[in-house]
Amino acid sequence: MSESVEKHREASPERVRVAVLTISDTRTPETDTGGNAIVELMREAGHEVSHREIVKDDAPRIEVALQGLLADADVDAVITTGGTGISARDTTYEVVSRLIDKKLDGFGELFRMLSYEEIGAAAILSRAVAGASGSKFVACLPGSTNAVRLAMEKLLVPEIPHVVFELRKHRTEVL
Repeated sequence: MSESVEKHREASPERVRVAVLTISDTRTPETDTGGNAIVELMREAGHEVSHREIVKDDAPRIEVALQGLLADADVDAVITTGGTGISARDTTYEVVSRLIDKKLDGFGELFRMLSYEEIGAAAILSRAVAGASGSKFVACLPGSTNAVRLAMEKLLVPEIPHVVFELRKHRTEVL
């Protein structure tokens, strides 16, 4: 690891405040295994889950929920699960793409590469995406619990403090 990356990681916040948004027409708090995995892994890493919600896979509802979370001062990052496929009801990608100012192409690329190692060519069906919306980080994961765990363990848990550090670095709004 390069010295500058290591210095940035050292300066990164120890605790990130994360909102978890499950997008699903069928999940309930009892059956939301993907959302539960995000909460579990974030908390195990020492982060705070400041908000948790399930919203129907409906573009206007998703947008309202996301805008509310992105405007919340108690949220550094929003992680969604669900709605990233290609069926007619999958609209998370379209909504989030409109709200992201700076897309982190490497997130989707690496996620699909890691997925390919596990599930083969079906990885091309994922439209997992991440980026910055203002000074907040947004990551959209598939609804599959295995896919959520893969993204969380390999990409988000190790890197989310550094991402939040970078987004806070030159922030102009009042904290």
